[in-house]
Amino acid sequence: MKTDKKTILHEGETNAEVTFDKLQQKLSIRQLFKQSLKGNHQDLTKGSIGVAAFLLAVPMVLEMLMESIFAITDIFFVSGLGAQAVAVVGLTEAVLTLLYALAIGLSMAVTATIARRYGEKNIEQADVVAGQTLWIGMAVALIVGFIGLNFAEDILRLMGGSESLIQEGKTYTTIMLSGSITILYLFLINAIFRGAGDASIAMRSLWLANGINIVLDPLLIYGVGPFPEMGLTGAAVATTIGRGVGVLYQLSYLFGISGRIKITLTHLLIQSEVCLKLLKVSFWGIIQFLIATASWIALVRIVSTYGSDAVAGYTIAIRVIMFVILPAWGLSNAVATLVGQNLGADKPERAEQSVWRIAKYNIYFLLTVALIFITIPNQIIGLFTSDQNVIKYGADCLRYISYGNGFFALGMILVQAFNGAGDTMTPTKINFICYWLIQIPVAYGLAKWFDLGPIGVFLAITIAQSIFALIGWLSFRKGQWKLKTV
Repeated sequence: MKTDKKTILHEGETNAEVTFDKLQQKLSIRQLFKQSLKGNHQDLTKGSIGVAAFLLAVPMVLEMLMESIFAITDIFFVSGLGAQAVAVVGLTEAVLTLLYALAIGLSMAVTATIARRYGEKNIEQADVVAGQTLWIGMAVALIVGFIGLNFAEDILRLMGGSESLIQEGKTYTTIMLSGSITILYLFLINAIFRGAGDASIAMRSLWLANGINIVLDPLLIYGVGPFPEMGLTGAAVATTIGRGVGVLYQLSYLFGISGRIKITLTHLLIQSEVCLKLLKVSFWGIIQFLIATASWIALVRIVSTYGSDAVAGYTIAIRVIMFVILPAWGLSNAVATLVGQNLGADKPERAEQSVWRIAKYNIYFLLTVALIFITIPNQIIGLFTSDQNVIKYGADCLRYISYGNGFFALGMILVQAFNGAGDTMTPTKINFICYWLIQIPVAYGLAKWFDLGPIGVFLAITIAQSIFALIGWLSFRKGQWKLKTV
């Protein structure tokens, strides 16, 4: 009896799709890397989970690398203007952290919702969500811009700036806050692309924005060639222009014909129900980020009681950790997209398989990082400073935090799995328990009551991350996230 070829295919698959999946599995890492940068469209609800994770993670890692470069470019070029100019940038960045919290929280909701609609093959509704996202970003930007235009001096004064610092930096702060729409749109539109699986476009927009910022910064700050010498103000102008061009690049895809999401005027008609849904999901995402950020500030405050050397060592070590684990963040962002799209396609088991598969990759990676940090911590910190006291504190920080890397690897994947499912409340609760009720009290207790000093703080981070992973694992195994609707 002759069997029809189509009976061996999964429901909804074509021969071309199956052949494509088989070809992907045979591709080399180099070929997959090139494919990930090109951003070829792929159905993430079918085929190899490992390949899908790789194609998503590579551009997401490079995107995050570019976002981190924004934070240090202005400091690098402004440092030639003196310590006070650097302080202005630092204080303004501290204020912008609140804006980042809003942007990241909204981005979680946008990615989860777009991914769910895309997995359902409801592309029209995904386009609607994208259109409403632009209005939400605009509304937040108008509020922040109004504050920046009218209260820049008061903000710097509230942050503890001297009168001379306020006079030097008020224009910089005004421009950065007034141009906040470029910050919000970079985050939100990239969240749209990530939800649809278009991570390569998100990556390229930040590469473009950073490239322009790096070129314009020295030209406008120091007045190179025909450019005016604008000093500190030039840094704000360069950054805003760079981000603005990045946003225009994003919009060219949103309103063009080549992207997965295509917005038309119809999608821009305000739909209050969609907007309210996005805001509801994003609320807990914002709180989630603020809880984590505030806990790190509390830890720095405890470490600061042991002197500037301890703070310097801690700061260097944390910066090294955050930079080296960028691939881990890329994998966790890939999980959010895979979970959202597979739940939308009514494939909860594949969504769960994606989480465990990528968690395994992440654990392998961070355990390798831990082995390096534990083996040669002094040499790593020594690349940034020659002060032996600073090296000692930084090496201790690298070593003790690395002991919990396996738990950290699992925890960060589970958090993004919840967020990708639209369940931003569960990780917010876990954050509050582990970071505020456990990490901060344990850090203070070990440092002060048990006289362990900064080492007590480092140990508290490892303990909190371990408990975080355990609670996250228990919550994830219950499976309630599979039933979440967005």
